Amino acid sequence: MAEWTRADVEARLESAARVMRSQPGDGPRGTFNAWPTYLHDFADKVGQKPETRRPTPSPRAISEAEDAMLWLRWLEVDDARIVWARADRTAWKPICWQHGISRATAHRRWEYALSVIVWRLNGRRVPAKRSMRYVIDRTS
Repeated sequence: MAEWTRADVEARLESAARVMRSQPGDGPRGTFNAWPTYLHDFADKVGQKPETRRPTPSPRAISEAEDAMLWLRWLEVDDARIVWARADRTAWKPICWQHGISRATAHRRWEYALSVIVWRLNGRRVPAKRSMRYVIDRTS
């Protein structure tokens, strides 16, 4: 890829969140179910929707998701949480409540964090003395 943009980074992070959601969850170890297995016959299944499962992600998709998640290390902890929550389709209101900030501030921090990732991916050094406005305007 020649130059990364914020749209590219956002799409890759959303893809990573989708891959992580599709992974099977780990249940508690050492538990068991004492209920007997119920065998369904045809009459029980009439009118029910068939069970469908999403296909498991490919190894390439998992590797890309892991790489995208490593990008979050470049950010401040709160900014990384905001970016991951947005990639995981969390609405702005719960994000704002969790961090105790306004919607505008959350959106500004999200854009800034994406800009920092773009700078790092494109091989640029993020200046130590920088303004959020400067970084956001320069990466568009």
